[in-house]
Amino acid sequence: MLKRNFTEDQHLFREAYRKFLQQEIAPNMEQWSKDGIVDRSAFTKAGEQGFLMIWPDEEFGGMGDDDFRFEQIIMEENAQALTADWYCTLHSRLVGPYLTRFGSKEQQQRFLPKCVTGEHILAVAMTEPDAGSDLAGMRSTAIDQGDHYLLNGSKTYISNGINADIVIVAAKTDPTNNPRQIGLFVVERGMEVFSVAATSISSV
Repeated sequence: MLKRNFTEDQHLFREAYRKFLQQEIAPNMEQWSKDGIVDRSAFTKAGEQGFLMIWPDEEFGGMGDDDFRFEQIIMEENAQALTADWYCTLHSRLVGPYLTRFGSKEQQQRFLPKCVTGEHILAVAMTEPDAGSDLAGMRSTAIDQGDHYLLNGSKTYISNGINADIVIVAAKTDPTNNPRQIGLFVVERGMEVFSVAATSISSV
């Protein structure tokens, strides 16, 4: 069971985040649902007020506080306000940690600051048209070419996908000899032959 003994700073954080949702997010949810896309300003406004990626070190723009109770507050308030579908927690707590746990220092310096501010939006791409969320059935491949990987495949039903600037993409790296071997690859918006559509993302 998650701890309920919040600190005074966390109580203040809850009040501020609740007000933010009431003013900036909740009034727009219906329109965003109709449009099929969340306005990018939702992320930049959240970043301006310190509601994204709280845990990165201060050198990357975060608070350097990995206390999960901050994220607990965000999840509770999103549930209360019916605003969970703008996927800020996916950005901050599901995808963001890939960059610190597996990324190089150079990658962290390059990517984290703009993720903290909301200028760059994160997504993770695992689900595929034919395999669903069954990673064993994944068809996307990333073949080592010596100085780079050749990534081929399509992903679908990617939360934040249509807005994403940085996507962590899962692909099989040795499909012939070791089909269970999977790698994670950072793909950036604007990379050659990388495209995003309303229903899928692909790299060929």
